[in-house]
Formats: sequence, C-alpha cells, structure tokens
Amino acid sequence: MKKLEGNGLWESSRMMLPEHKETIIRKRIEEGRKRRPELDPQEAELIERAIAEAFRERRRITLRIWGEYEDTELNGGVVTVQTHLREIKLSTGNGEWQWVKISDIVYASI
Repeated sequence: MKKLEGNGLWESSRMMLPEHKETIIRKRIEEGRKRRPELDPQEAELIERAIAEAFRERRRITLRIWGEYEDTELNGGVVTVQTHLREIKLSTGNGEWQWVKISDIVYASI
C-alpha cells in the first residue's frame, strides 16, 4: 500500500514512458499560461489616445504588452499607425523597431 501513498505510483516508479513525460511537461507549461485580460472600454480608449498623442507629438511612449506567460514592457516612439490592421510600428532605438498589435497592449503611458 505504500506505493499508492503520497504521489502514487509515479514516486515509486523508476521508469516513465515518453508519453507520460510529455503529458506532465505539457501540463506544467499550461499551468504557467495566463489569460488575455479584458480591457474595459475606457481603458482601451486611454491606450488609443496615448498612442495617437505619442504619434502626433513625436513623444516616447511606454507600453505594457500582454504575453501568455509574462507581460513585457516596451519604450519608444510610434513611427506608424495602421488603423485597418490595428497595429503600430514602435521605434525602440538604434534603428530597431517592432510591430505591436493594439489588442496586445494592456497599458500605455507617455
């Protein structure tokens, strides 16, 4: 009966089938995932206003970008706004830039 206590047979077993190992790894990865936040309309409008102001006045903007496992923060100047694709081109410095989907932005500050 000791084999069935605690962590069950996994703990007492010295071998593991590849399928079981893959399942355990996949489950651990899924547990670390987070859901995309639902922004209220006011917050979405504030983000879009900050983007428009940064673009119009050529000011730097700080964006927090949603990620499945962790958010990232970008800082730079808005070079292009593609309204039909709902994305912006952000110049992050030294000739580097990045396309950012507006739907991935969870916070914006000038």
